[in-house]
Amino acid sequence: MAQPILLSNVKGFPLTDFKPVTQPVGDLVSETSTHAVEGPNQLLTGIWECTPGRWRRQVLSREFSHFVAGHCFFIPDEGEPIEFHAGDAVLFPENCHGEWDVRETVRKSFLIMP
Repeated sequence: MAQPILLSNVKGFPLTDFKPVTQPVGDLVSETSTHAVEGPNQLLTGIWECTPGRWRRQVLSREFSHFVAGHCFFIPDEGEPIEFHAGDAVLFPENCHGEWDVRETVRKSFLIMP
């Protein structure tokens, strides 16, 4: 029997090895850190944190995210900006392109599905 994957203490889990985001927009460059766990059926789950800045979204698979801290916007290439605060959750469809605009350091748990 497969075991559940537990991400405990998402808000306080220590993340290390912060790196600059790829595809930044403008001068302010964000830094991100991720703790990821491979799951069954090619699922990827983890905790992600990012400092303020703007950049292009690169995840092409479906992604469910639950925000536990921070404030940001996602501006899809087609559609209206979406504002996120701690407590919000979102399901991004596959091939969802746009820009992240992080105003206050964001932390979220995520699940990326093939």
